[in-house]
Amino acid sequence: MENINPVLAYLVARGLPLDTVIMLFMLPIIVTLIAFFRQVVGIKAFGIYTPAIVTFAFLTIPKLRYGVVVFVAVIVVGMLMRYALKKLRLLYLPRMAITLSVVAFSMLILLALGGSFQRTGLASVKIFPILIMITLVEKFVGTQIEKGNRTALILALETLVISIIGFYLASWNGLIEFIIAYPWAVLFTIPINVFLGKWDGLRLSEYVRFRNVLKNM
Repeated sequence: MENINPVLAYLVARGLPLDTVIMLFMLPIIVTLIAFFRQVVGIKAFGIYTPAIVTFAFLTIPKLRYGVVVFVAVIVVGMLMRYALKKLRLLYLPRMAITLSVVAFSMLILLALGGSFQRTGLASVKIFPILIMITLVEKFVGTQIEKGNRTALILALETLVISIIGFYLASWNGLIEFIIAYPWAVLFTIPINVFLGKWDGLRLSEYVRFRNVLKNM
């Protein structure tokens, strides 16, 4: 490959897959994007780890729309199972074990339907992204219990939006080529995060939320 940085060339020569190396260099950019959305825009999502792993899960799925389908299906089944098991008054861990089991079977049915309708991209989704999506269930149900359905759904939607933006950023050929040529540029994410860590201004969402108050100031 032309214009490959000597550091990357060295790593690839030692047997590391180039895609893996690129994704590891891409991780600081993705998490910085998530930090930006949290600190400046005001989109919370499910923390920083969950949107990041969902982004990389989307990257391993043949088409983004199939990743979104799996994401939505996992959330819906998890929400329905919480209501279905509520009357049994089970302890948290056994209840989550049942929920995750049902979600797993639901994913199997979804993939089988994808194959039946000739959606080969959906039917060929591998176990890695599915497992990542399933981990969302515990996060979602935990938020439902602590903060209610509305907050859980909003955080799930925010996670999906950030993950989709992260997907397009991480799959942007211009950025990939830039990282291949100048991987050291990723270090600039550190001062950016230092700046974000000291951000004490209003978030964009707060400008929208308190716009009437700000007009009267």
